[in-house]
Formats: sequence, structure tokens, C-alpha cells
Amino acid sequence: MGRSESVVAWSTREIAELAGTSLRAVRHYHEVGLLAEPERRANGYKQYGVAHLVKLLRIKRLVDLGFSLSRIAEMGAADGHRPEEALRAVDAELAATIERLQRARAELSLILHKAAPTDLPPEFTAAADTPMPEADRSFVTVMGAVLGPEGMDAYTDYLENPTIGPVGEEFEKLPADADERTRADLAERMVPSVRSMHRQHPGLSTLRADAPRGEGFAKRTIDKALRDLYNPAQVDVVRRLGILLAKPERDP
Repeated sequence: MGRSESVVAWSTREIAELAGTSLRAVRHYHEVGLLAEPERRANGYKQYGVAHLVKLLRIKRLVDLGFSLSRIAEMGAADGHRPEEALRAVDAELAATIERLQRARAELSLILHKAAPTDLPPEFTAAADTPMPEADRSFVTVMGAVLGPEGMDAYTDYLENPTIGPVGEEFEKLPADADERTRADLAERMVPSVRSMHRQHPGLSTLRADAPRGEGFAKRTIDKALRDLYNPAQVDVVRRLGILLAKPERDP
């Protein structure tokens, strides 16, 4: 018996419009094997039937729900059923995406309301309330990339309540060609302030302890940031300061 002329048949454009998708999408589904190629009319044009439309609508719905084409292909054997495991996996992915977007909105809100620099980690946004030299801001950004959760908390606490005092301003203004005597004197005078800072922010003493890539990696990264961001005299003061702080504290 010949095929009846009344059999429903749509062109590629028509089935795309019926499914609410694009010609390009339909052709791509053919290319990746998600949608079977239909028969062709005598004139060579494709003719899609109801089965194609149902399949295309299912693909589009799953794509709209967040399924990747590869995952839809894996679910091919479960066509017409509810693949619980795949649905739960996509639901978890969507939940994670929503959480990420909510965090992004919260960060944008902080940046907009505090006029904070976009390069600072969100945990350090409070530090943006106080004007920060470019070198310091870049250093803080690097710290945010290498510290772990506990280190971040300790460093955030310090940034919100800095206690380095006037010698800190001297350090910031120290010229690159400062002589050895000036550098040695500044390092000596910074010792009490830095020790006081560590007493008020004890977490600074173990700042790198929970660094995700290890203490060694964090130390090397921080040391490189110091050398690259500060001038030679400032780097030398930091070196001298480290030596002085390593000595036992004298009783007053």
C-alpha cells in the first residue's frame, strides 16, 4: 500500500518552529546523533513526522532544564521515562549554579555600595574602606589567592583593624635608594609595632598553615609578590625585620 498524502509531514523549518527551537539546533541534533534523520520526499526535502516532533520537544525540554547534549545522549535508552539519577545530578548542578550566582550578586553589591576595587577578594572588601596604595592592594589580592579559610579569616581581621602605626607609613614612603642605615633603623623601629600586631591578631603567626597548595607554595608566592611589588629598600627592610622578629623578645 502506498503512503497516504494525508500523513503529517513537516519541513525542517516547520518542525523547528513547532518545537520552539532553531534550524541550526535541529541540524546540530542530527549531527551529534540525538535526532534521527527523517525520510526525504521525492523532491529531496526532509519530511518530519510526529515521532520526530516528540523527540525534538523532549530534547529541547531537557536542554532547557540544564542537561548537556552528551548527558541527553546517555539517557537515550531511558527515552520516555524519568531517569532519576540524571535528574538529581542536574538538579545538584543547578543548585550549585544558583549558589554561585547568588555569591556573585552579593559581591557585586559590596563593590557597588562600597566602591571597592574589583580585584580584591570579597572577604577583603572591608579593607577597601581605607585607601590602600597600589602595591598593598595588589599584595592583598595575591594573599587572597593562596591562603586557606583560616588564613583568610586571620588576614581579614587584620585588614579590618590594622595596627602597624606610623612606622607603617614610613615603610610605604621609603625610597628605593634609602641607605643601609635608614633601612636598618626602620626595621628596628618596626619590631615593637609588628609584635604588638601579632599579639592583637594571633592568627597572623600561622597565616599559611591551611593554604590549599601547602605552606611552601604560599610562602614562595608571597615572597615573589613582595619582591615584585615593593622597591628594593622595602624588600630589604622586610628581610631585616624577619631576622629581628626571629630573635627572642626581650623583657621590658
